Amino acid sequence: MEIIPNQSLKAYNTFGIEARAKAFIAIQNETELAEVLKDNSGKKLFILGGGSNMLLTQDIDALVIHINNKGITVVKEDDEFVWVKGNAGEVWHEFVLWCIDHNFGGIENLSLIPGNVGATPVQNIGAYGVEIKDTFDSCEAMEITTQQMRTFHKEDCQFGYRESIFKGELKNKYIILSVTFKLRKSNHQINTSYGAIDAELEKMNITNPTIKEVSNAVIAIRQSKLPNPKELGNSGSFFKNPVVPISVYEKAKEKHPDIPSYPVSETLVKVPAGWLIEQAGFKGKRFGDAGIHSKQALVLVNYGQATGSEIWSVAQHIQQTVKEMFGIDIEAEVNVI
Repeated sequence: MEIIPNQSLKAYNTFGIEARAKAFIAIQNETELAEVLKDNSGKKLFILGGGSNMLLTQDIDALVIHINNKGITVVKEDDEFVWVKGNAGEVWHEFVLWCIDHNFGGIENLSLIPGNVGATPVQNIGAYGVEIKDTFDSCEAMEITTQQMRTFHKEDCQFGYRESIFKGELKNKYIILSVTFKLRKSNHQINTSYGAIDAELEKMNITNPTIKEVSNAVIAIRQSKLPNPKELGNSGSFFKNPVVPISVYEKAKEKHPDIPSYPVSETLVKVPAGWLIEQAGFKGKRFGDAGIHSKQALVLVNYGQATGSEIWSVAQHIQQTVKEMFGIDIEAEVNVI
């Protein structure tokens, strides 16, 4: 292991922002992580995974620890289910494809989401009607101050919409090193009702899809809407879909009769943030090298040389405009640093 001073982080964040770390080290396993944490006790630390859910607006005046442990293992199985453990440094999409190749179902709707396995429980990632909590069994994490390992089961994680205990009371206290998922070996529960999956499968002339075909449909949809971070810097959906009281929604509906919503409870509805942003006129708009993608208003992009501060300024402008137009607050899903 080598600590590198003044390391560029451009290759370590999917926005492609040029920012630098005061010091940087990549760890490959639990033992290395424990050693680094012990040796740097009391120092400022910054934990970095796939860099897909953050916007760097400044240099990092800390030791950046890049979690880069790899490995996928079958922990146990029975006639119906299999428990698959992915180490935190595994690329999430590659993990999904590995599971599909082994006919393990349950996460196919989450294909092509950027980031690494270790980050998936932190914000309970989701897409096309499926969330991590639906298949999550447990995760193993190291407490930063003591280097003790702890297993978190589903009920420990306090999962909510893009939320978990790791974003709340345990934020910056644990580092996730592996995640175990409970997946189906057969009798797959195919979920195609959300978004455009059914329409995409119809285009493919598929009426009874396999999990692989659902994954292919999701990939096709995402590729048609979302830019590849390797070609155009972005972090996927920048904003959460706001969940608002029905009274707030009804007030917005008086001025904007077409505003869509999805029921969450008897008193709350979810409103698509992309629709709000598009109606506010931002889709495809560009402010220097910072902009909003032309095919998906939820995605902010770096056209080349934008700084994190410039992208954040655009995000704040969007938030303010949406609030003025609809009376609805939209919150960043991405961590702004």
